[in-house]
Amino acid sequence: MKKKVLSILSLSVVCWMNAQEKDSLNQKKVEEIVITGQYKQQSVNKSIYKVDVIDAAQIKSMAATNVADVLNQSLNIQVTPDSKSGNSTANIMGLDGDYVKILIDNIPVVGDTGLGSNIDLTKIALSNIERIEIVKGSMGVEYGNGAVAGVINIITKKNNTKKVSVRGSLQEETVRNNYDLKKKGQGRHIQNLNIDYNISKEWFANVNFNHNQFMGYEGNSEGYKYFGQDGRRGYEWNPKDQYESSALIRYSKDRTTFFYKMSYLKENFNFYNSEVSRRPLNDGLGGVEYESRDRKYNTHRWIHQFNIQTNLGHIRYMGDFSYQNQDRKYFDYNYDIPNRNIKSQQEEKSYYKTDVIYSRGMFSNFLDSKTFDFQLGYELDYTSGYAALIAGDFFGEAVKRKIFTYSNFLSAEWNISDRFSVRPGVRLSLSENFDNQYNYSLSARYKTTENSNLRAVVGSANRFPKYDELYTYFVNLNHDIQGNPDLKPETGFSIGAFWDQNFTTANDWRIGYGIDALYLDVRDRIDMMIIKEPSTYKYMNINRYKNMLLSANVDFRKDQFAFSVRGSVNARSMTLNEVKNDSADDFQYIIQAGASATYKLKNTNTNFSLYYKYTGDDRLYVADTAGGVRLGKTDGFHMMDFIVSQPFWNNHFEISAGVKNIFDVTSVKSTALAGSSHTVASGTINLYYGRSYFARLMFQF
Repeated sequence: MKKKVLSILSLSVVCWMNAQEKDSLNQKKVEEIVITGQYKQQSVNKSIYKVDVIDAAQIKSMAATNVADVLNQSLNIQVTPDSKSGNSTANIMGLDGDYVKILIDNIPVVGDTGLGSNIDLTKIALSNIERIEIVKGSMGVEYGNGAVAGVINIITKKNNTKKVSVRGSLQEETVRNNYDLKKKGQGRHIQNLNIDYNISKEWFANVNFNHNQFMGYEGNSEGYKYFGQDGRRGYEWNPKDQYESSALIRYSKDRTTFFYKMSYLKENFNFYNSEVSRRPLNDGLGGVEYESRDRKYNTHRWIHQFNIQTNLGHIRYMGDFSYQNQDRKYFDYNYDIPNRNIKSQQEEKSYYKTDVIYSRGMFSNFLDSKTFDFQLGYELDYTSGYAALIAGDFFGEAVKRKIFTYSNFLSAEWNISDRFSVRPGVRLSLSENFDNQYNYSLSARYKTTENSNLRAVVGSANRFPKYDELYTYFVNLNHDIQGNPDLKPETGFSIGAFWDQNFTTANDWRIGYGIDALYLDVRDRIDMMIIKEPSTYKYMNINRYKNMLLSANVDFRKDQFAFSVRGSVNARSMTLNEVKNDSADDFQYIIQAGASATYKLKNTNTNFSLYYKYTGDDRLYVADTAGGVRLGKTDGFHMMDFIVSQPFWNNHFEISAGVKNIFDVTSVKSTALAGSSHTVASGTINLYYGRSYFARLMFQF
């Protein structure tokens, strides 16, 4: 493995050292603009929050196909895939997708369990994304329920300088050693098309289409055509097919801007049963039929958003209004494996359905002063829907819900001097299902020099209980697992300090570096607790989670060359009050490191990109089936991607090729998965399907 790393790094360094001339475009400093947690769009350097930005150029150089692929390269964000369901969710500071708020254009996205949380990142394509903004820590004042570990805000493109612009790409990838262009072939096949049109000076329109077809990965299984009765039929990573389209119309004149955007997602996901039935035909010829009971899942998601930014006198108003719905359906069918046909199928049924009416509005600039300003905001979320038995073990045919949450939040920003600013904030959330929730924040930014900032942030957030935690009811001879309608929301608190600085040396090196320190404390964590021996469990507010993060990064840039190094130490502690014995709540540490490098040849504009990330061994105390605790371990792993891109014909076309997951990571050994009352902890965690190769053709006119 070390030889592979050295050979690839050596090849990259040789390419970088061939440069002789400077790129004048790279000498121009373009300030990044952010919106997450801001009163209005402003430069990332002036933001009172520490906002990490992944821009369109970085996304393009990664040759990623969805948001999950991009975030996999980010330090202290672990994308957790589920090879059976096909979903991938973001894990920040050791907390899963339930604690991370996912936004698109500053509004939360509808998902299976509600709004903004536990969102499948593979369902968000990249073909029309301008940047991704990430804020770590509790952001309950600005974004409410679920923003406990952080916020990920995906910003789409809404303008273009050309009258008409057409962009698109075709990308083909192997899935480890599998690839075939045939309809029932192997590999991954991605196509997208984007059209921008400036109707007039005030009006802009955009349409976008994306298709991502993943043919699955068999791994140690034998695929859907196999009819042996040894449990090897099916896939380690199940096939799925995604279609996503969107349309936008935008108006901008003077100090008023508004847009309406509509997007639609359709996903088909196939599950192939490992169990095969063998039935004699009794035809006197010894005929036998082999069939399996398979299942197909279909997801439909609609998102409608209207955003307006305008001035009411000197008061600035920004409002979002959205209607979203997601419907996940399934049907079972009996599949005749040798003859490749469906013998019979059941009626398609919905098992997760969510409808959301959402609005968020903010008023600011009341005093029309650069020294002091305050913001008054509101947020309302009316969610209705249901979850049926297939989605979890619930009591009855389906669990219906109607949740209305209304919040008001207030913050003030005081620029005490040219160098020092503070912003306190508070939010009150009212819900017909839970007690009132109060969140608070205090942020400060001190400009130590012209190119250096020191930030400090204290904040809180809450997380409302989910379907399964409230309504699970799974009782038979061997199991008794119950939800708890009386659960109260979890509460999170974080405090962080962030320092960054950048400067230019005498020989034109641009260097930036930063240090982040963050502490997170989550109380009243919801977990299953045994309430009666030997197997009666119930969800309770019983546990506590603490996390301490220290990270640093250094970025170098000169002419055609850019290089970044980053590292972190993460300490986690869990108090497991559900176990019989005293739990070991001391901190366990995990180390992460990463590097990225890009280099462009001046004469040909050939671009080389290298991305590397190391995730160290992860140790964590977990509950065991005997009612005590044990120290589990998940092995560390290395990830590396290498991409080469070549534009031609006046940059109208670009060809890219490369290799992803160079170290061929598939699964890692783990003893840190706690067995529940009716499941046994697995010895491995599926992370990826291994090394893959890709080729991409991009075009723009």
